[in-house]
Amino acid sequence: MSADAFVHADEIRSMFSSAMSDMYRAEVPQYGTLMELVSDINAQKLAGDPVLRDGLVRNDEMDRIDLERHGAIRLGTPEELFNMRRLFAVMGMHPVGYYDLSVAGVPVHSTAFRPIDDAALRRNPFRVFTSLLRLELIEDENLRATAKEILAKRDIFTADAIKLIYLTEKNGGLTRVQAEQFVTEALETFRWHSDATVSLETYQTLCEAHRLIADVVCFKGPHINHLTPRTLDIDAVQHAMPERGISPKAIVEGPPARNCPILLRQTSFKALEEQVYFVGGSPKGTAGTHTARFGEIEQRGIALTAEGRKLYDTLLSATRQAVQINAGGSNARNYEVELSERFAAFPDDYETLRVEKLAFFHYSVTEAGLNAASTENVGTSVNDLIDRGYLRADPIIYEDFLPVSAAGIFQSNLGGDAQKNYQEHSNQDVFEQCLGATVRDELILYADRETASLKQALDVLGIKKNVA
Repeated sequence: MSADAFVHADEIRSMFSSAMSDMYRAEVPQYGTLMELVSDINAQKLAGDPVLRDGLVRNDEMDRIDLERHGAIRLGTPEELFNMRRLFAVMGMHPVGYYDLSVAGVPVHSTAFRPIDDAALRRNPFRVFTSLLRLELIEDENLRATAKEILAKRDIFTADAIKLIYLTEKNGGLTRVQAEQFVTEALETFRWHSDATVSLETYQTLCEAHRLIADVVCFKGPHINHLTPRTLDIDAVQHAMPERGISPKAIVEGPPARNCPILLRQTSFKALEEQVYFVGGSPKGTAGTHTARFGEIEQRGIALTAEGRKLYDTLLSATRQAVQINAGGSNARNYEVELSERFAAFPDDYETLRVEKLAFFHYSVTEAGLNAASTENVGTSVNDLIDRGYLRADPIIYEDFLPVSAAGIFQSNLGGDAQKNYQEHSNQDVFEQCLGATVRDELILYADRETASLKQALDVLGIKKNVA
């Protein structure tokens, strides 16, 4: 069959993310309130910051702001992870990055499925943070065996979803009818189910080991536990949430507020306490409650180089050692002050970030550069071209995640105050064996995007040799 007959993976991704948003809005009404709040704040920010608006328009990123979402799921077995990779591949989403959350008290390791090239990211940057439960971190051998036995009995994908994944792999794509069916079938994997697959006693025992373990093991599938919009001003959202009847977590995870946002900042509202029926008791089951699904908001800044990440990690670690956030968040103000003071050591203007090679930039030729290219020797170095106004350097947006921040969001929404401590058990090799593929290195992806943009810009200026 001709490739022209197939729906592009980017379009399937957009179809799926839209269907997911509609489903989650119906399941979690407060998500709709959150979306309205973020939309209002973004409109206010764009109206009051023409430089930001012009930059988004110039880089063709305005449309993606309203589309942008990330979800999160937690899987129980290597087989589930393997087939989830195949499912996301249909939508042009690839595993990027390896995250070990066990160091922060969460017994999972993870990757992010997302598009990787510029065109796909502009069209729809939908991403899903996907975690695999690490049963080996359950200390109780009998409980570990019980969890493994429960997970072995479930199948989180419909038969038709697997069939359509196979057809994509075999034929190279899906027709319009097949793509629409795929979205419908794939959505079933992420749907909420109020009927648990275990007894209340088993659920409580698994909760005592770790509430996230219970969330993964005790249900029919990996219900999407949040769907996150992107805001342009997360502090304004954090302050406005109570006015909309939403209770935010105590602190915003990630770096502090800055003139030049870096990496990723995240906040959320508390997970819903939802009625669940456990196996046993009455014909309908034993009534109980479970907390898993919550609302999250993110603000994305510039992607950092390896040196930039090293500085970020050092400053964040020092902050967290100096002030530990308690369960109630009563010392949140002390933490925020400490964070701001520590990060004064991190340059807060784009030109310094660029010159010191702390962050990644997208290069493009200005109108002045185009005019000069045909009349003179435009320059011999990138810095010279920037200084003359012939080259523009715009921030490359960070598309990925931060393990400490992810763990902080997880912990604040699992319910209960207990914090589990695990020794570091980072094992990317095992994760990739389960995945059936290697994960992409996000730093290489950003570096390649920067290099490609610079080469294209220099070609436009007529500079054929490399310049420093």
